[in-house]
Amino acid sequence: MNISLRLIPLLLLVATATAADSKPPNIVLILSDDQGYTDYGFMGHDQIETPNLDQLARESALFRRGYVPTALCRPSLMTLATGLYSHQNKTTGNDPARTPANKAHAEEAGEDIRELLISHIDRTGALPQWLATKGYVSHQSGKWWEGSFERGGFTEGMTKGYPNSGGRHGDAGLTIGRDGIKPVTDFIDRSVEAEKPFFVWYAPLLPHTPHNPPTRLLDKYLKKGVQERVAKYYAMCEWFDETCGSLVDHIDDSGIAEETLVIYVTDNGWIQTEKGGYAARSKRSPYELGTRTPIMFRWPGKIAPADRPELCSSIDFVPTVLAAAGATGPHDFPGLNLLPQLLSGEAIERDTLFGESFAHDIADIENPQASLLYRWVIKGNDKLLLTYDGATGKMRHPPEDAAAKLYNLKDDPLETVNLAEANQQKVQELSALLDAWYVPSERQAGKLAPAAP
Repeated sequence: MNISLRLIPLLLLVATATAADSKPPNIVLILSDDQGYTDYGFMGHDQIETPNLDQLARESALFRRGYVPTALCRPSLMTLATGLYSHQNKTTGNDPARTPANKAHAEEAGEDIRELLISHIDRTGALPQWLATKGYVSHQSGKWWEGSFERGGFTEGMTKGYPNSGGRHGDAGLTIGRDGIKPVTDFIDRSVEAEKPFFVWYAPLLPHTPHNPPTRLLDKYLKKGVQERVAKYYAMCEWFDETCGSLVDHIDDSGIAEETLVIYVTDNGWIQTEKGGYAARSKRSPYELGTRTPIMFRWPGKIAPADRPELCSSIDFVPTVLAAAGATGPHDFPGLNLLPQLLSGEAIERDTLFGESFAHDIADIENPQASLLYRWVIKGNDKLLLTYDGATGKMRHPPEDAAAKLYNLKDDPLETVNLAEANQQKVQELSALLDAWYVPSERQAGKLAPAAP
């Protein structure tokens, strides 16, 4: 084969560029815990200060209309780990309920029901395992419910997990952020030195309770005239923001910003009440202040910063990360690989998102429908919310009525005006979309389960 000598430098340049482009990026997931989608400076809050996340938003493809499909800690995190909806990975709540169904599962297997719940991740697999096939090392810190970090495929981590003491949802991992981020930055430094692509799961217990912020931050909000319990929550949001700034600064100062894809999302929303605890339409709820979250993707030189108007979901996280890494999973995923549109800036051809809510305690760990309380669909600015007769168990804010609810999110972002009765055709159209997603054949919409004893 004859190749002109004049072409050799060009061919070498192309080959070098291709090799550089084929190097998989580092992946850093920043996961907020119990934070309302409104509770950031860049989202328009007039009192909470989040300068570091504001900067990240300016440097990212920012989706203000981001969502999680299930607004509760453990199932939300399982969606991020597995790329599957809760009804698919079967982890629908935080804990197994003491029900005859779960007792039967435990007796048949000869295992504690909590161990059987964790075993769901053994069946589905998890993102760190799939990234490992491309040479990734990975680190877990913060919230992690599914046993030890090794069980999720992480090569390093902080959580020993059940059945160890405090292993329910993170044990030693829960110190991250509150006690600094050195375990994470040390891992990053080791990975860079070893020339290994890495994945970081940074899921601090922030701004999650206990709301015990540094005095310097609490005093700032008290001086603004904010009620004390609310001021503590606001200060927790800023404390979390400071840790995010430390993490992103370390990436930038290490000279690996252009080799690192940083992704931001929150596990579920939060509305802090003055009496303590959270309001009904936040955590665990299918309403906007429970399910909505800003989602950000920062990859300097690859993803152009932009305020993206499209809908986005945390269900897209796994297929997008796998695409960036050049890796694959063991099955198809329901979310979208957003990487082509993130790189090109082109619009995402999707106007519909789905979500579901279940009871906090799982009535049957092998049957998600047993605890199904809500399903919702958003198409454009229209949102339909259906209520189902799943077992609520001991629930702080159970469904109050079973009527179908239709909202126009553009005109009514707080979902105050139910348009369902006057728009039955739209209710039917959106209900058909929900049934095309999946049919909960064991549950009845428009009906409430009997109250728990």
